[in-house]
Amino acid sequence: MNPSRILIIAGSDAGGGAGIQADIKTVTALGGYAMTAVTALTAQNTCGVQGVVGVEPAFIREQIRSVVSDLGVDCVKTGMLHDDAVIDAVADELQRGAAHVPWVVDPVMVAQSGARLVGEGAMARLRSVIMPQARLITPNLPEAAALLGRPIDHVGDMEDAARALLAFGPEAVLLKGGHLGGGQLTDVLATADGCERLEHARIDTRSDHGTGCTLASAIAEGLGRELPLAHAVHRGRNYLQRALATATPLGAGHGPVNHAHTVAAFGLTPTGR
Repeated sequence: MNPSRILIIAGSDAGGGAGIQADIKTVTALGGYAMTAVTALTAQNTCGVQGVVGVEPAFIREQIRSVVSDLGVDCVKTGMLHDDAVIDAVADELQRGAAHVPWVVDPVMVAQSGARLVGEGAMARLRSVIMPQARLITPNLPEAAALLGRPIDHVGDMEDAARALLAFGPEAVLLKGGHLGGGQLTDVLATADGCERLEHARIDTRSDHGTGCTLASAIAEGLGRELPLAHAVHRGRNYLQRALATATPLGAGHGPVNHAHTVAAFGLTPTGR
């Protein structure tokens, strides 16, 4: 069976825990083939974002066109799309070459450290140009609150918020509740058929940088191999929970999850086995 071909359009994280680096690791660990169009470079580590340099929209177009025309694509995952011109370039090229495959849109707006990663005008453009084409969007609570223009302070608010996000046009919404306190973590998966609460015990760890990127890419890999949406979402959440639970602390701040927990050790014995 050929690997699922996942085109990731997102920013680079120099620290390797989030962004394109986390996406590539996730897709590879789950048996897919990752391709990329880099939208921005960040100087970033476990403590925060020190700098951001955007890639010219024309070159983002060229990256997308290059890989789609040769390698093909089974699913698209978008992350950091930081301004109107980038969003328009991505939407246009995907309509040309990847309109027939699922899009998983992770509306990256704010880093885990709290640093703002997108321009002020990009949010409305994302709502109107990218989200109506998405199979799934995966906002966390701060992102959803920004998109809706209202706070989401309780688990009880999440289903209404997820249904409101469906009005922007995606087929499904996975609203992530990790920013709420407490020992129980609740996500909400909303489709036209209704809402499903997905719950599990919170994993106590500081190795939680890049969780949003990792989850969205894990789901995209599943959709790329034509898993049903609910199956892809549950599989992605299970992969992320194991990555959190098995992570080794790195750095002085919020370290990366263990993307490679699916990968067996190789070549560590004298025989190379």
